[in-house]
Amino acid sequence: MDGESKGSECCNQKGLVERFDSTVGAGTVLMPFGGKYSLTPTEGMVCKIPVLSGETNTCTIMTHGYNPRLAKWSPFHGAMYAVIESISKVVALGGDYKKIRLTLQEYFEKLGSNREKWGKPFSALLGAFYVQKKLDIPAIGGKDSMSGTFKDLNVPPTLVSFAVNTADSRRVISPEFKKASSNIVLIPLKKDERNIPDFQGLDRNYSRIYKLIQDGKILSAGAVRVGGIGSAISKMAFGNKIGAVLKEMEISQLFKADYGSMIVEIESNEDIEHLLEGVEYKILGKTQRKKTIDVNGVSIDLEEALGAWREPLKDIFIIKEDEAGTPRKISYEGGSRIKSSIKIAKPRVFIPVFPGTNCEYDTARAFEKAGGIEETFVLNNLTPVDIEKSIEKMVEKINSSQIIALPGGFSAGDEPDGSGKFIAAVFRNPRVEEAVMDLIKNRDGLILGICNGFQALIKLGLLPYGEIRDMDEGCPTLTFNKIGRHVSCMSMTRVVSNLSPWLNNVEVGDVHRIAISHGEGRFVASEEVMNELIENGQIATQYVDFDGNPSYDGEFNPNGSLDAVEAITSPDGRILGKMGHSERVGKDICKNILGNKEQKLFEAGIRYFA
Repeated sequence: MDGESKGSECCNQKGLVERFDSTVGAGTVLMPFGGKYSLTPTEGMVCKIPVLSGETNTCTIMTHGYNPRLAKWSPFHGAMYAVIESISKVVALGGDYKKIRLTLQEYFEKLGSNREKWGKPFSALLGAFYVQKKLDIPAIGGKDSMSGTFKDLNVPPTLVSFAVNTADSRRVISPEFKKASSNIVLIPLKKDERNIPDFQGLDRNYSRIYKLIQDGKILSAGAVRVGGIGSAISKMAFGNKIGAVLKEMEISQLFKADYGSMIVEIESNEDIEHLLEGVEYKILGKTQRKKTIDVNGVSIDLEEALGAWREPLKDIFIIKEDEAGTPRKISYEGGSRIKSSIKIAKPRVFIPVFPGTNCEYDTARAFEKAGGIEETFVLNNLTPVDIEKSIEKMVEKINSSQIIALPGGFSAGDEPDGSGKFIAAVFRNPRVEEAVMDLIKNRDGLILGICNGFQALIKLGLLPYGEIRDMDEGCPTLTFNKIGRHVSCMSMTRVVSNLSPWLNNVEVGDVHRIAISHGEGRFVASEEVMNELIENGQIATQYVDFDGNPSYDGEFNPNGSLDAVEAITSPDGRILGKMGHSERVGKDICKNILGNKEQKLFEAGIRYFA
């Protein structure tokens, strides 16, 4: 059967994936890349069902399957194994394959009157339908076949299978190895001489794997596909840089695209024979603390393997761009954890929503959970009259609120001339400006801006100056990320100042793992301004490495900010702007990423008035 690894098919695609926002909605159960080092690709998308209030453990799983080389060799087998691949990924994540629903995407060359061409989509659909009948899994619609021909260029026979399912977020697992000395076990899927799977064996295997995951007996699981066992184990090792010692194995078996087979990690103290009774399995070896993969007398350093994995697409989808030099390590403990002179049991939080804002629900929930009353207001800019009415309403709501929170998003598409300018233009309206400055100067209020909101605060001058003022070229700004693209990942930030009441619930030196999602997050300022901000304690947090040191390494500083700045405050600390999405936290959120994700930022803002 064709479909063996050709090298580039199983390479790193992190630079492509990070172009898309993976954490918006504060419902992401598994990040696309997991582990301490965020390097093990997740088998599929897992997100919580959105709810307007309360919490839920119900999440959705979505996976896909397709191998163009296999489909070109045999459209029937290509479609059959596309479906099996999508199913196996759901099982590896902790889903029950019997509850899966499929949807199919077909894409074939222009058929005309050629019988052989007509046979390709027909045999592909038969292959997909064959699996559905054998496993009693329905498809719920799909995309009509399209013509994939341009002059003399034809697409390979394409039937992509998408599998969807629901699961309990508490039982979902991720593929990166979790511990050293665990057993690495292969649960193979048998095929006959025509490469047709043993579907009874598949049912037995996947049913048992599902039960063991629900019982907490499987620590991690990975589906075998292109690249075979070798590729699967390498990727499982990358996330936490936990190595593996494997038994002797033929090269042909090590890299065979053995679709439907599964690799699972089981703790060393478990009785594997009992757990997998009635299921065919093979113990491949053990995980190890040593950062190598040892097999057939060869020891492969994980860093060397990572380099090879990254190489094919490193210049196409850039992951990071490092800058020479070392950022200053900032520490300021001159704050006094101030409280408001105005005491309010349930402070009101005004959250304006502009065209392009996409984090208002997450922000509102965070403040409500902290004990505040959120006042979300959608600005209507359809006509000049609508804008005028919206301005009036904004002023009214600001005057009745204690906190203004500017959520993230892409206001007015952030074009032209950069991000946050539409929000800034609205807030420069004389009536809005007067209400904002009254809140700050006379009513002891707070302002928070996250991501797009931070960009707006910078453009207004509220950061770092504490007042709305005209800005010039000498003022700080937020500009395009150093790598020249949007980046979505989890970054580590260190609290470096206790000036701001927004940080009353954390200590200087605390490190948090925070969701990042922006294209213009690089903080830049003149040397004179930077020195002043540092001296005043206005640098709130910095991007740091695993040792807590600020860094220009793109792995840790995703946008290349000067002195690794992630957040700054006004001179009195009551206005805070930050790029990291502190609102994107919750139970079972980003559970494949290690670290403390809860800054208790919103609680601190609400308790400021207690």
